[in-house]
Amino acid sequence: MAKLFAIYQQPADPAKFDEYYFNKHVPLAKTIPGLRSYEVTSGDVMGMGGKHAVYLVAILGFDSMEAIGAAMASQQGQATAADLANFASAGVDVMSAETRMV
Repeated sequence: MAKLFAIYQQPADPAKFDEYYFNKHVPLAKTIPGLRSYEVTSGDVMGMGGKHAVYLVAILGFDSMEAIGAAMASQQGQATAADLANFASAGVDVMSAETRMV
């Protein structure tokens, strides 16, 4: 399995971020071909010293890194990536990796 991680920084207006993210971005992202799972953090993201500056982490599951590449190259993947500019003005880091259960 492989996962794509989207790590969103603290938005200026969390309510506005949540409204857009859950009502527009998530439904768009769920159209990406090959998407197997989609989970997000709920509540504060905590670091070792307390509340972290990260606001939300999204973890999208795919069968492989090749599947992530194909998904993001698709029309739906490109539209989802372009949509980040509409609501993630505080910043977002997107990364992916093969994963395994240990």
